[in-house]
Order: sequence, then structure tokens, then C-alpha cells
Amino acid sequence: MEPAAPMPASPVAAPGHESAAQRARGLAAARRRATALLVGATVLFVAVTVAGAHGILLGYVQAGAEASMVGGVADWFAVTALFRHPLGLPIPHTALIVERKDQFAATLGQFVQENFLNADVLAERIRSARLVPRLAAWVADEANAARFAGRAADLVVTVAETLRDEDVQRVLTAELARAVDAVEVAPLAGRVLRAIIAEGHHAEFFNAIVSAADRYLAGHQPELRELFAAEAPRWLPEAVYRRVFDRLYARLRERLVAMAANPDDEARHQFEEWIAGLPGRLETSPELRERGERLKRDVLGSAGLRDWSSSLWQQAKEALRVQAADPESELRRRLAAALVAAGRRLGSDARLQEGLERALESGSKHSPISSTTSSPGLSPGLSSGGTPPRRQASWNCSSGAICSTSASTARWWGRP
Repeated sequence: MEPAAPMPASPVAAPGHESAAQRARGLAAARRRATALLVGATVLFVAVTVAGAHGILLGYVQAGAEASMVGGVADWFAVTALFRHPLGLPIPHTALIVERKDQFAATLGQFVQENFLNADVLAERIRSARLVPRLAAWVADEANAARFAGRAADLVVTVAETLRDEDVQRVLTAELARAVDAVEVAPLAGRVLRAIIAEGHHAEFFNAIVSAADRYLAGHQPELRELFAAEAPRWLPEAVYRRVFDRLYARLRERLVAMAANPDDEARHQFEEWIAGLPGRLETSPELRERGERLKRDVLGSAGLRDWSSSLWQQAKEALRVQAADPESELRRRLAAALVAAGRRLGSDARLQEGLERALESGSKHSPISSTTSSPGLSPGLSSGGTPPRRQASWNCSSGAICSTSASTARWWGRP
């Protein structure tokens, strides 16, 4: 099939968007002009007739005035008879639009559906417009992608701002609780610990424990001396207690330093043996499993988790707001780069273009507006019981514009 010729940007002159009041004023002005012309033609005819039409020139003037008067009255009657009974007289075949408005509305709706909203017509228009290649070329332009990325980021911020913080916090907490609740803590800890041991990092863990204990002793010597003094015998002299405590304190710190420095220390070997069996116990011991589940339930039910999820959402919103406002932000740059890549891929992949065009055509064919079945709802409010005066006046003002644009619109769509 030959590609369709490009269509002009504005195939049909778009009518001005006038309000109902403007249309009413225009109609009133047109009626005044027509009435004035009719009265002028009538006055001219009467004047020439009374004066006596002597001569060829006055005869032409009298005939012209008479024809204008008769034609004006005929036009007034013809147009008035479409919308109401002339002079209020129930003349047959008058007030056609008022009496047959439902039939006219159904016919107009069927015409629009069959000629403008027909599935094949919509598909053909989409195909000839080459929407997908145009979209690909537009998105592949970096300037367009940057603008679209900015709009998309603003939209994300707007959506985030419309959400209630309480609802988001509730959802985050519920989803986090559901995800954590589906995992058993003890077996997971056993697998993690097994991986740590396999990599040899448990030795660093032992050194960290020993170093932490030594730092604690170094920073709490006076407190520990006072604590153990309360447990010492009353008969023990203060000087003797201090000397004994200082020697024990110094020997304990020396022992901790030796444990951390000696890879073959007995305490280190005992720790390695204990921790080597811990993963298996975590994975198989019912007692450890129960402890892990109890700890998990306590954490999930704590207020700290709710506060953490709330602060997480607030931080995410603030980050989105800052990123969306900055044209050089990571969010907007990544989004623009992704759009450019997608546009170039779409522009170079004929199969992808064809698939997207088929999807658009299929969507237009299955769209509710492409149904060719006449619907009684096309003329809501125009019941057979009569039309309110204001709505009738609006219909009178709009009917001419609807009829005058139908032919040009049909020509643009390629329909007779």
C-alpha cells in the first residue's frame, strides 16, 4: 500500500470557540439586521407604489423592492418554521427541529459514528498519520526528551504530594511486615553466617569482639572498680583491694591484646569451633527458630518501625522534590537518557514500530467510541416532552455552525 500523502496541519478551519452568550448576541444582531433590511425594502416598495411607478427606472426599483420584500418574508418563514411555529400559529410542517429533535440527534449521531468514528476510518487515519515514527523522532531529540523528563518528574512529585502520608506509611509498614514475615529469621541468619565463615571473615569478627571489650575496659576502669568494691569483703583493706583490682584489670587487658594478636590462641580456636557449628544450629534448632520469630514479631510490632517507614517516605518525597526541580539532577538526566534511547530504538526497529502501530490500530478498533451501534444516549436531555427555552435558544444558535462544518469535515476525512 502506497504511503498516504501528508495532510495539512489544519485541513478544516476551526470555528472560534464562542460562548453561548456570544452566540446569542450574534444571533440577535443578525435578526436586527435582517428585520431592518426587510422594513427598508417594504418602506421603499410602499413609497414607490404610492408615488406611482412612472418610467423604467422606478419600475425596476418597485420590482426590486417587491422581490426583496417577498423574498425576505419567505426566508423568514422558512427559517422560523424550522425552529418554531411562525407567529405562534400551529401551521402544519413547522417547528420541525423541535418536534423531531430526537430523530435529528439520532441521525447526526449515527452519521458521526459511521463516518468519523468508524473503526476502519480511525485505523486508516492513524496509519496515514505515521504517529509512531513521529513519536520516535520527537523523543529521540535530546531537548524534547529533557523537557518530557522534566514534566514527568513534576508529575511524579505531584502524585507523591497528593498521597496522604498516613496511607503511604500504612502501606509501607504493611508491605515491609509482609515481606519480613515470609522469611524465617534464624535459618536466614544461619545462611548468612555460613557465607561469612566461608569467606574467612569470622576471624575479623573475633578481633572486633576482643577490641570492643578492650575499649570498654579502657573507658570504664573507675566504674568497674567501684562496682566490684561493693562486692568485696568488708574486712579487706581498701589499699589491698585496689592493688588486686589493678593487677586483675591489667592482666585482663593484656590477655585481650594477646588473644587478638595470636592466630593460634586457644580462645580463638574455641570461638571458631563454636561459630562453625552455629549456622547448623540456627537452621535446625527449634528453640533458636522460635527465638528468631519472637524477635521478628517484636521488631515488626514496634513503634520504631512505623517511625522509620514514615521518615523513609518523607525523605523519598523530599529527594523527589529536589531532583525534579533541578534540570541537572540525576533523576532527570537518567530519565532523559532513557527516553532518548527508547526513541532511537523505536526509530530504528521497524518490527517494533509495526507492532506499536498494530496495537494503536487494534486499540482504536476496540475503543468504545468506534462502535457503530446507534445509541439513544447521543441526545441526552432532548426528551420528547419538550425543550426548555434556554436550551432551545442554544440549539438554535448552534445548529447553523454544526451544519456548516459537516461538509468540510467530511471532505477532510475522505467521506462523501
